[in-house]
Amino acid sequence: MILLDVEGVVKHFGPEPVLDGVTFELRPGEKIGLVGPNGAGKSTLMKILAGQLEADAGSVSLHRTARLDYLEQQPQFDPGRVLWDEAKTALAPIVALVTEAEAAAEKLAATRGDAEHAKLAARYDALQHEIQRHDAYNLDYKIERVLGGLGFTPDAYRRPLNVLSGGQLNRLLLAKTLLREPDVLLLDEPSNHLDIEATQWLETFLSSADQAVIVVSHDRYFLDKVTNRTLELYRGTVDSYVGNFSAYWQQKEERVKVQARTFEKQQEYIAKTEEFIRKNFYGQKSAQAKDREKKLERVERIEAPREIVGPPMGFAPASRTGDIVVRAEHLSKAFDRPLFRDLSFDVLRGERWGILGPNGTGKTTLLKVIVGKLPPTEGRVVLGAGVKVGYYDQLLQGIADDAEVVEVVRPTHKEFNEPQRRDLLAKFGLTGEIVFQRVDSLSGGERSRAALAKLSVDEPNVLILDEPTNHLDLWACDSLERSLLAFDGTVLFVSHDRYFLNRVCDHILVVEPDRFRVLEGNYETYLDMQRRRAEEDSAAVEAKRKPAPAPTSDARSDAAKKERRKRKFPYRKVADVEADIAQHEAQIEALHAKLILPDTMRDGRLVKQCQAEMDSLRAKLAQLYEHWEEAVELNS
Repeated sequence: MILLDVEGVVKHFGPEPVLDGVTFELRPGEKIGLVGPNGAGKSTLMKILAGQLEADAGSVSLHRTARLDYLEQQPQFDPGRVLWDEAKTALAPIVALVTEAEAAAEKLAATRGDAEHAKLAARYDALQHEIQRHDAYNLDYKIERVLGGLGFTPDAYRRPLNVLSGGQLNRLLLAKTLLREPDVLLLDEPSNHLDIEATQWLETFLSSADQAVIVVSHDRYFLDKVTNRTLELYRGTVDSYVGNFSAYWQQKEERVKVQARTFEKQQEYIAKTEEFIRKNFYGQKSAQAKDREKKLERVERIEAPREIVGPPMGFAPASRTGDIVVRAEHLSKAFDRPLFRDLSFDVLRGERWGILGPNGTGKTTLLKVIVGKLPPTEGRVVLGAGVKVGYYDQLLQGIADDAEVVEVVRPTHKEFNEPQRRDLLAKFGLTGEIVFQRVDSLSGGERSRAALAKLSVDEPNVLILDEPTNHLDLWACDSLERSLLAFDGTVLFVSHDRYFLNRVCDHILVVEPDRFRVLEGNYETYLDMQRRRAEEDSAAVEAKRKPAPAPTSDARSDAAKKERRKRKFPYRKVADVEADIAQHEAQIEALHAKLILPDTMRDGRLVKQCQAEMDSLRAKLAQLYEHWEEAVELNS
């Protein structure tokens, strides 16, 4: 069954098309991540799919029984309502079902004629079926689950909408979209206004939902958790990839390599053939030359690789600092309420620290205290010897709105002529006439890259960054990560981008309302700590709930019972299971290599066959891993 059929969609906003023949299908259960560089037309395509924008050519067909819903970016609400009542409006059709069922029940009780009674009974049964399907008698629980998951506490339920912040209104809009439970869900940057905890809840909600989903997001970790297919929108068309973002990123790299080799071989053949024709067209081999010319005209030209390249970026080598770069001593900050208190930590030379925590815990304020833009309420910050800080402000206020881009990167400490400055801006993806535009005319992504270029030219040895990936596309994020990993100075940053945290940092500072923690590692280290705490809490609760088992007299019998209780798989040697695992992994790798071959990609039946075999092997491999763990534990 095809829920959404998109065929040859074209859209112009100028002489060049933004969309130039977009074609794909969406089937039940698919969770598609729509990715592409900034300006590729992702939001335009989403609006066309939602019917909010008309295509210049092509068609979008929604299955006649399917409902589609689109998460808009600009919420519009009745300011007189309270939060709970506004959320409940999303369930108005289901509330109407319950009302109709109650009315039908009353009529049924009052009806005496057999024919009319049978007709009303049939309608009542149909309504009850729909009510049960939508779990309509548990609507309050549904609303509480979604509002709570998106970070609303019960004391906010009765708040008027006119006192909510813009971020809260956007979260309410997302809540209503989820509550409507459409068959096709279109989400454009759904995690923009969520903290990490709410984003994790949304990932779980979407990945387990029955709906088909198309999502645009710069959050690569989110895409990895939610999606099972990726559409790359570039140069007006889409390419489809199997799997989540990480799978796409790997397949894309391999596909580009194959395309590049094929393209280069054909270009070499064309060049040699044209040279032969040029040399021999009027000579003794003119017949051969003319024959080759005809053959060359019939050659189907292979397009250059569909490669998306991020700007190289890069930061200047860092001058040496003292061993301790930043020392925080019993640091506290409060405005009308405490944000954080009694923070003490040392950042050493060459370390890369990521700061995370719930919204409202003062992470941005902490950075401003460290760089001296705000005074602490208590405690102090000491910067080490030789420290030269480069500060990236998430509001991008460090570069003047009325300045030309090429002037923004003029350093004060050395001579740096215009050609050098233009070369530097090109490294950050800013080229051509854009370098002579005013900063206030740039897009968010362009302005971010200009701010990063200014950091580079200032040659700091300590980078302090506040949400540096906010306006960058996926390829620019990758470039920034590579640049920070290559930077030989010290980095301290705040970010909601868990993929960025995972890849860049070697220390995590977790700031919470009543405490802080320092972990050596990255975001996965933080998740492991959370899992262990949750397991320990669960075990403690379970231990309180269950009485201690009575001791047994026969230790051998007890061990046998334990063995029978724990064994899930038949006894096998660990080495034998490991050999099976290696064999299955090799088969998956072989199928993966086959899947990206051009001949395979042109054969839809073969693609599906490869995918089915890979799914089957992955399921068996998961069981083998479990078997191996059991064998290692119990084969002693």
